[in-house]
Amino acid sequence: MLTKINHIGIAVKSLDDAIPFYRDNLRMAFAGIEEVAEQKVRVAMLEIGESKIELLEPTSEESPVAKFIEKNGSGIHHIAYEVVDIEAAIAALLAGGARMIDEKPRGGAHGARIAFIHPKSSGGVLTELCQVGH
Repeated sequence: MLTKINHIGIAVKSLDDAIPFYRDNLRMAFAGIEEVAEQKVRVAMLEIGESKIELLEPTSEESPVAKFIEKNGSGIHHIAYEVVDIEAAIAALLAGGARMIDEKPRGGAHGARIAFIHPKSSGGVLTELCQVGH
């Protein structure tokens, strides 16, 4: 079902403040910034090998990321695993008793289709399924 770790999402208060560390100090390849209005975030993607770091800046106090930062501070928000067929992955998880935040895929950054698994089903870790190229 899973093919690789696609990215690790990190909640930050400011992309402008966070990007230089990852780009300049850690020398990750900067792949650009995109706004995902549906999720009320601006996303900066940085690449390292076959994986990515996704910096998430809330664009609204109503953003789930803003609420995460308010409760936990900046830090690791989620881990995203790449899948070939997101509908099949969701169906398999539901059949296995997993609790899903998204029982149907929705749009994510860079044209990906995404769905989140509830942290109560994944040991307290917010987990994202990510199907790219569709």
